[in-house]
Amino acid sequence: MDGVPFLTQDPTPVDGDFLYEFDALDAGTFWYHPHQRSSEQVGRGLYGPLIVEEADPIRVDRDLTWMLDDWRMTRHGQIAGDFGSRHDAMHGGRIGNSVTINGQIPERIAVRSGERIRLRLVNAAKARIFGLDFGGLAPVVVALDGQPVTPHAPDGGVVVIGPAMRVDLVIDLTGKPGDAVTVIDAFYEGLEYRLVDLAYGPDRLRDTVPDWSMDLPPNPLAEPDMASAARHQIVFNGGMMGQMMMGGGMGSMMEQMRKGNMWFINGEAATGHMIDPLLVLPQGTSHVFEMDNRTVWHHPIHFHGHSFRVIARNGQPTRYREWQDTVLMAPEERVEIAFVADNPGDWMFHCHILEHQAAGMMGVIRVEPGTTKT
Repeated sequence: MDGVPFLTQDPTPVDGDFLYEFDALDAGTFWYHPHQRSSEQVGRGLYGPLIVEEADPIRVDRDLTWMLDDWRMTRHGQIAGDFGSRHDAMHGGRIGNSVTINGQIPERIAVRSGERIRLRLVNAAKARIFGLDFGGLAPVVVALDGQPVTPHAPDGGVVVIGPAMRVDLVIDLTGKPGDAVTVIDAFYEGLEYRLVDLAYGPDRLRDTVPDWSMDLPPNPLAEPDMASAARHQIVFNGGMMGQMMMGGGMGSMMEQMRKGNMWFINGEAATGHMIDPLLVLPQGTSHVFEMDNRTVWHHPIHFHGHSFRVIARNGQPTRYREWQDTVLMAPEERVEIAFVADNPGDWMFHCHILEHQAAGMMGVIRVEPGTTKT
């Protein structure tokens, strides 16, 4: 049901309907959105959170969800209609000029001194990467893309979340009654801004930080067998100020650009709805993708139908057991992911900066059904 029009199912027609039926095997923070003209439909707000609760959740005082998004607004307060811009597609995607939490621009969010909150962050923006600084607070990351992770502080104290990614935080509100703490989005250097103020009410819930566990129960994910895993090289190319294609000269680059193809996976740009598989994997087998971002832009790479382990960045093993379905690759970064191909079908594999996807950075991974290996 992690579907894509013409790949896994037909698009839902005007005045039509489609019944989604699935087993909610994994607890966690998820979201839904269309893949039909997604760069515009998502850009106009067609999405929502999908929360699957744990049978035995961690103890908190409040469970909050923030759908983060940005919007390109005109001076008349309307959504700008310039979707599909070639400039956006060749650069970092469509970045808006107004940022919202749950569809609104809040000045202040009320909190209580001493309370512990679980904050579920969902980045629904088409291209904006958030880097949230919670001031004097000490957020603890407890889940990534819906999957539990070893509780840890974010690198540098800043919570970085690319498009389509989710991060669950546990935050103890340690300020005094009447205080306020400002949450800053500091991802883009020189473009920092105040996202929202957390405003403490007049009363205090408790005087000390509770000693409740932050460890979420694991989901039933198949552990990849690293000894037998097949390894695959995947190279991302293209974009402005980057190599447009693997091989080929300026003439071939310009020809691809005239066709609207600006981004490439292993030298191929996805066009239309019928896409030959990038890889065909037998069901139940373990695999490692050695992914190489040979561009000067960030790419949140999303794999439908599966969660994967992020095992290394630039040759250095990751510090935590990081299960994700979207991994943010920095410019010229190399990332290794490992997974079991346990979900048969054709699955999209693409950059979730939706202009990059529409301009070619998309492929299909086919998992051939058969006898599942253990």
